[in-house]
Parts: sequence; structure tokens; C-alpha cells
Amino acid sequence: MGLLARRNLFHDKVRFAVTLTGIVFALVLIIIQFGLFLGFTTTTSNNIDHSNADVWIVFHGVGYFDTGRTFSERKFYQVLATPGVAEAEKYMQAFARWQRPDGRIENIQIIGVRPGSSMGQPWDVVSGSASALKEEDAILVDELYREKLGVQKIGDRVEIGGHRARVAGFTRGIRSFTTSPFVYASFKNSLDYTNPTSSEGDVGYILVKAATGVSVEELKKNLNVRLTDVDIYTTAEFSAKTRFYWMFTTGAGLAVLTAALMGLVVGVAVVAQTIYAATMDHIREYGTLKAMGATNSYLYRVLIEQAVWSAVLGYALAMIVAHFIVASSEKGGAVILMPLEMKLGMFVLAIFMCVVAAMVSINKVTRLDPAMVFRG
Repeated sequence: MGLLARRNLFHDKVRFAVTLTGIVFALVLIIIQFGLFLGFTTTTSNNIDHSNADVWIVFHGVGYFDTGRTFSERKFYQVLATPGVAEAEKYMQAFARWQRPDGRIENIQIIGVRPGSSMGQPWDVVSGSASALKEEDAILVDELYREKLGVQKIGDRVEIGGHRARVAGFTRGIRSFTTSPFVYASFKNSLDYTNPTSSEGDVGYILVKAATGVSVEELKKNLNVRLTDVDIYTTAEFSAKTRFYWMFTTGAGLAVLTAALMGLVVGVAVVAQTIYAATMDHIREYGTLKAMGATNSYLYRVLIEQAVWSAVLGYALAMIVAHFIVASSEKGGAVILMPLEMKLGMFVLAIFMCVVAAMVSINKVTRLDPAMVFRG
């Protein structure tokens, strides 16, 4: 049976190539659309997820990362005095105007951190270092935005909010979901860049790490007792709220999700039509098998094995194509993610789609009249 299935599948190489092309197209389409969805989802909360904090304290009513509002530094000292707190840091996020060396203006998001802290630091620094933020006017930007921001190397100078700034390093892969790139600065400089009238007594967020032996939930409970007029979230909770906002309450997120679901529907339809057409091309051969005494169960196994072979080979080719697409997206504005879980899911989906398509064909094959092979 196995030999027959493979010979039947590989006999017409042109038809087999068409079948594989359909499967590869469908899988790559699905991978790209869902990979974009995962990429956008991850991008919206990347600063939260990489913060290394256990708890985020935000101004009351702030539901997601990109709309931080400042509150009094007194809250910060209340946090430090709360039982169960091992460490706390002030953190700033605000929009600012970036003036390129050629005079053009761009909008950016300033991220203010305390240099040397264990929380809130930029990650994947590929040139320079995060500790360089201790230096006067130092900033870090992502290499993806070199052209947009008009900087090419360490030492390039620009203006942010009317204040001088100097590029002290570049990160890799820190994208912004909006069109405003993230720019990292020291907490003190971030206040100058975003609001010259503010002082170090203004705090956008407070990042907190729990003491050894203190659970995150216990820490939240202690903080809620001590603080008022703020919202307190675990890192996972604040990340989820930010992702939910961008993905499901804005047109951008819903558009990406809709495209991903449409990609799945189109992919299933393409595979089903391709496998069905390939089976119908061999309908007389199956009629011959029935005339020779082949049972329906035998034909079931032949068709399903052909479908599995098509799925495995199509999946392998689709992964090769998707690998190059995913790699090329790393240099673009929209990243496509393809984690291991997604790869495994695509393999299961490929098998499922091909076998279901084969099952549709089976109904046609098992109802064949063996006498058809003797007709013209």
C-alpha cells in the first residue's frame, strides 16, 4: 500500500509539483499572516516584557504602556517603605520631538531609566552600552531607525525637545508599534527632553521587584494597602492589558487579526482544492483498483498516505521559504515571528488540511462503479 501511494503520488511529476506549490503557498500565507500578528502583539509590550520588574505602578486609569502620566515622587518613597519591596525604580515614557541633523522633525518616544539599574534597561545593545546613558546628553536608539532618525554612528548629535543629545549606542530589534521609535535616555535627561518645566519629582511609572520569599501577589496586596490613586499590575497583567488595547480596541490590531484569519481560510481552501484536483486526475486508476477487488478501506489508506506525504513535503518546503521571509522582516518595520510552537502548529495544520481534503475526495472514490474502466 505504501509503495502504491508513493508511486501514484510521484508518477505525474508536473501534477505533484502543482500540488506541492498549492500547499506551500497556503502554508506560507498562513505563516506570514499569523507571524505578523504575533510580531505586532509582541512589539506592543516589548518594554514591559523586558523590564525585569515584578510589578508596575501606574497613574490611576492608565490602561496601557504608551499613555503614561506622571505623578508625585512621594509615591516612589512610599513604595520603598512598603514591606516586601526589594528594589524600586522610577521610569519614564513620553513622546518628544526629534530634530535630525538636517533639520527634519520626527516624533519619538523617550524611555527614561536609571543607568545601571537592574530594571527597565534597553536590551540587545549591539554597539556602545546601556551604561553609557550615565554620560551627559547620551541616548540609545535602535539601528532599525538609523535612516528615519538621520543618525548613522555613535557620536552623532541631534536635538530632542530643544535639548542637545548624543548617540551613545545602538540596540537591535526594539521596535515601536506606533510610528514613533523608542529612544532611551537617563531618567533626568528624559524629563528635559519631554517637559522642560518638570522636575525629578515627576514619575511616569514605578518598577518594583519583590524581596526574596515574597510572592508577587503578596507584594501587590502590600502596595495596595500603602498607595492610593494608582493602579498596580504585575508585569504579566500590564503586558496583557497593553496587548489587548492595541490588538482588539484599535483598527490596526483588528486588521492584522482579520488578515491572519483570512489567510487561514484561503490556505485551507487552496489545499483542499489542490488535493481534490490531484485525486480526481487519477480517478480511473482508482476505478481499476476497485475492479481488481480493492476494498474501500484499502483506498482510504492509499489516499490518506498520499495526503500525508504531500503535507510533509509541502511543509518542509514552506518552512524553507518562510525562514527567508522571517529573516528579511528583521530589517523591516514589521517583524514576522515564527516561534517553535508556531512551527509545530503549522506541521499539525498541514497534516490536518491535507487529510481532510483527501477525505472529501474519498467519498467520490469509494462510490466509483468499477465498470467505468471498461467504458470509453
